[in-house]
Amino acid sequence: MRYIEVGGVRLSVVGLGTWQFGSPEWGYGKDFEHNEALRITERALDLGINLIDTAEVYGFGRSERAIGKAIRGRRDQAFIASKIMPALPFDPVVHRRAAGSARRLGVDRIDLYQAHWPNPVFPPAPLFRALSRLQREGLVAHVGVSNYSLSQWQSAERSLGGTVLSNQVQYSLVDRRPEKDLVPWAQEHDRLVIAYSPLGQGLLSGRYTRDHRPTGVRSMRPLFLPSNLDRARDLIETLGRLADAHGATPSQVALAWLIRQPNVVVIPGASSVGQLESNVAAADLELTEDEAASLSEASDRFRPTAGLAAVPALIRAQLPV
Repeated sequence: MRYIEVGGVRLSVVGLGTWQFGSPEWGYGKDFEHNEALRITERALDLGINLIDTAEVYGFGRSERAIGKAIRGRRDQAFIASKIMPALPFDPVVHRRAAGSARRLGVDRIDLYQAHWPNPVFPPAPLFRALSRLQREGLVAHVGVSNYSLSQWQSAERSLGGTVLSNQVQYSLVDRRPEKDLVPWAQEHDRLVIAYSPLGQGLLSGRYTRDHRPTGVRSMRPLFLPSNLDRARDLIETLGRLADAHGATPSQVALAWLIRQPNVVVIPGASSVGQLESNVAAADLELTEDEAASLSEASDRFRPTAGLAAVPALIRAQLPV
């Protein structure tokens, strides 16, 4: 495993995302939550992963509870990141929610506590003043944000009166918006970008085509429209060629491309120990400058239908044939 040091914190470049732990929308039931989730987390620690990311809303606390069980007796090996959904961003509420997450995780201190989304109604000051108090009291070590623009990130720092260590955002070869300003700012100011959905929700694995679309939650995502799967063929083929050259998988190549970026770590999910081990192997895969450039160029050529323009096609894709 490779590590980076940002803001005085040493983190594995490949972390573990745990949205699926205890989340029925991903098709994982109680057996997964109480068994496979624990095996995945324990194996992650064995392999040197220390960044484990969760949130209070993942399975309505079930993800945090599963992680708490898995790290019992190994607390010093884990850097635990959780998130608060700041619907009511006021001090007593924030304090109670943080204490609840810590209790479910079985920890005295949350290593990184992140605002899950910006609140569109309330200004940032109340939330980040409350988070600052949690830091002073020792319940939270570091504060982060998630899904924040650069201006929102900077505003959060001003409200906190200190460092907002990280911004967790969607970032992959199919969504490179963070490169416009978030990644350069993080690199310049010793901050961290945590890339979620680093495999484009599975698109970059190469498993899906027009004739083999995903089911469940992902079937409603614009990326998996038949037309977008056709448009992604060039990018998937580029990943496949490089994967063959390195004796790797397309997913490993896609992760390796991301973690070449300074001040960027990835948190792919894993539905099995085998998938986790495959993700971890990406940390040892070194792409050349030319290989990385070829992926960036293929990514630039991928122009999916997105936003409102994708709605009619999404409706049609759900209709019975």
